[in-house]
Amino acid sequence: MSILLSRIDDRLIHGQVVVGWGGPLRIRRFILVDDEVRASGWEQELYRTTVPPDVVVEFASVEEARAELRRWNDDATPSMLIVGAIETVAALLQGQDDLSLLPTVNLGGVHAGPGRARLLRYLFLSDEERSVLDALAEQGVRIEAQDLPGSRPIPWGELS
Repeated sequence: MSILLSRIDDRLIHGQVVVGWGGPLRIRRFILVDDEVRASGWEQELYRTTVPPDVVVEFASVEEARAELRRWNDDATPSMLIVGAIETVAALLQGQDDLSLLPTVNLGGVHAGPGRARLLRYLFLSDEERSVLDALAEQGVRIEAQDLPGSRPIPWGELS
């Protein structure tokens, strides 16, 4: 499996992701799944400038990503899939027969916003987002909160 980490981070690709996760995991491809970024050439170029030149950045809409999950996993390139919202992960997995395509979902940076309550210093969730994560966990998706590789992963069951 080449998707080594599936991360929810509302900042998408940034220094903590590239250096903090990308370095230790030896990531060679970042896959950013976001409909708005997929439709915006200038945003794509902005995100490309945040990674080393020898690292690939692919952009996909949710629909494109659903079709590509198996290919990305079958490819040997060490990859990190990044989405900005919990609902995006749910949409990616909707109708998938094989939930092992994203065996673990990392809650890495979901910040304060309307209707969200603090669970950790880097994790704020609304009741609706919690329900979505509960449903994913019930389907067998492992969900963990972890801001950096050196931090202890906190299983969803300890947070919910």
